[in-house]
Amino acid sequence: MSARHFLSLKDCTPDELVGLIRRGMELKGLRNSGVLFEPLRNRVLGMIFEKASTRTRVSFEAGMIQLGGQAIFLSPRDTQLGRGEPVADSAIVMSRMLDAIMIRTFAHSTLTEFAANSRVPVINGLSDDLHPCQLLADMQTFLEHRGSIVGKTAAWIGDGNNMCNSYIEAAMQFDFKLHVACPEGYEPSAALLAEAGERVKIFRDPREAVAGAHLVTTDVWASMGQEEEIAERHKLFAPYQVNRALLDAADENVLFLHCLPAHRGEEISVDLLDDPRSAAWDQAENRLHAQKALLEFLVEPAYHHA
Repeated sequence: MSARHFLSLKDCTPDELVGLIRRGMELKGLRNSGVLFEPLRNRVLGMIFEKASTRTRVSFEAGMIQLGGQAIFLSPRDTQLGRGEPVADSAIVMSRMLDAIMIRTFAHSTLTEFAANSRVPVINGLSDDLHPCQLLADMQTFLEHRGSIVGKTAAWIGDGNNMCNSYIEAAMQFDFKLHVACPEGYEPSAALLAEAGERVKIFRDPREAVAGAHLVTTDVWASMGQEEEIAERHKLFAPYQVNRALLDAADENVLFLHCLPAHRGEEISVDLLDDPRSAAWDQAENRLHAQKALLEFLVEPAYHHA
């Protein structure tokens, strides 16, 4: 039986995705009730980090422990991957010892190559192209706070980065409309835009993009690896700051999300995370619960069929 991977939201059906976030809510309830639930006893997750991380590392590591398993942190400094061992060779060896592998990396091709050579599930913990685990948490958070997102409108403000690309995939998979407000030259993936068609619209004016939006979200103006572009990006993106006045232009029941870390005073106003319309802290916590649902979904069936 070939392993089931999660490199993109497109690796699951819409029904499976909704099932995952509902399961995330159930697992959150169990944890909040103090119920011990350990379906992944003796299972081991390998976590490969080429990029720095707070939420991804803590959520996956804590999640595996709470599910009764273990997680191993692997940085390029500590492994042969960082010294030039081919990705395929590392995948073949690691997948013979581990039950699942989560990778947080730069090039998306690292993930696809690793998955092609792995006999266990490979999870995208973030690549330069996509951040699907974050979208599971975002969708769970919207469902908890506002109900179903089907038919609603989300607005992405800022850089058309990996998070924006995953929002386009989410719009297709969870059936909502997406407005993207970004400066010229900073659009998301052209291939994803073509695939999404009428579902996604590009705006230059953030106020136009948020008009009627039920969900507004953003991310830092310069992602990891773009540090040398910061000065230029600050000038270009200054009109794209999300603040209370911008949220006022959205639907009156709007929910604000931010995948964090946030640069207060840059992509968001200093006070925005304290606004009652913001659910960024719940969203961060939901990384834990949504990913536990994902780990259970990917690892348990593989265990039963072994």
